Amino acid sequence: MQAQLLNAKGSEVGKIELNDAVFARRPSREFLHEYVTVYLANQRQGTANTKTRGEVSGSGKKPWKQKHTGRARAGSLRSPLWRHGGITFGPRAGHVHLGFPRRKARLALAQALSAKQAAGSMVFVESLALESAKTKVAAQMLKTLGCAAGTILVLDAPDAVLARASRNLPGVDIMLAGDLNAYCVLRARRMVVTRPALEKLQARGAALPAMKGN
Repeated sequence: MQAQLLNAKGSEVGKIELNDAVFARRPSREFLHEYVTVYLANQRQGTANTKTRGEVSGSGKKPWKQKHTGRARAGSLRSPLWRHGGITFGPRAGHVHLGFPRRKARLALAQALSAKQAAGSMVFVESLALESAKTKVAAQMLKTLGCAAGTILVLDAPDAVLARASRNLPGVDIMLAGDLNAYCVLRARRMVVTRPALEKLQARGAALPAMKGN
């Protein structure tokens, strides 16, 4: 599979070969949903917390005797049935990490990239290097490439000039090819990928299993 390779001014400078193992897979809605669910669950801080009956303040004395009062039996003021008592099965603080095999995560990334490529939402450029770290320059470059809010710029290495120029552009993020994941790809409206970053992405897909309907 081939795709257009552009320069920063939006002009075609040639063709670039795309690895079918990364950009020509058939996305599975169920599989990508599984990945996104695990990814979002692992982003939660797990700080919500409630107190059990053993942690709330209050006496441990039996409120009244067991029999002959006409009242329901009660053994503690801290019972979950009482006001200001403990909470039954409430949230407890503590981050729980859900595992997801690295091989499956790479496959999810390949399916997400394939979906973006099939939708025509990916732009491949020779380079995104800027002469000056001005927001106006970065905005004009993205406008020329047909990108606006909701765009991810994928690089192979950090670029301080581009980061400074684009940090005030709403909805524009910069990510390294090694940090890219399926969730970020699916959220993006457009993706601009440099040639060196594309090489790294395709190298990550080299270890993927052979395509058998996915």
